[in-house]
Amino acid sequence: MKSFIVFKDILIRTELMPGDLGYVIHLHGKLYKKEYNYGLHFESYVASGLHEFYESMASSRSCAWVCENKGKVVGFVALMDRGEQAQLRYFIIDPPYRGVGLGGKLMELYIDYLKRKGFKGSYLLTTKELPAAAHLYTGAGFQLKEEKPAHHPFGKDVIEQRYELELI
Repeated sequence: MKSFIVFKDILIRTELMPGDLGYVIHLHGKLYKKEYNYGLHFESYVASGLHEFYESMASSRSCAWVCENKGKVVGFVALMDRGEQAQLRYFIIDPPYRGVGLGGKLMELYIDYLKRKGFKGSYLLTTKELPAAAHLYTGAGFQLKEEKPAHHPFGKDVIEQRYELELI
């Protein structure tokens, strides 16, 4: 069932619209280049993963939350059905919309859905370069379970992290 809420003049909807996925890919490419010097390969990696996510939506419990303000996508997070667990992916907020509680609201919606749909837990993969995101994840109950050096399609060496949330 598609739904929406309004949070501080920001529409948060679960219905994907034409242009959403492309804009999320664009936002990742633009911001991660500027903030972390990730290369074009990272944008391609995001595009490939979003394609996988979209293909899974019709036949699974996968869900996305699209944040929109004045017709522009300003935030996004996806829950990808991985069986007993869900994977949190593509959590991004456009810089002018950071610090207003939108990240916390998205995390709240994500975890509520996770519980409502009967998942046993969730995990996410990220890099050590994102301490603000890590703070959001740990504040929601995710725990760092693994760290390892990696050379991802990000165009540089990173420390990959895996966070997990167990629901009781």
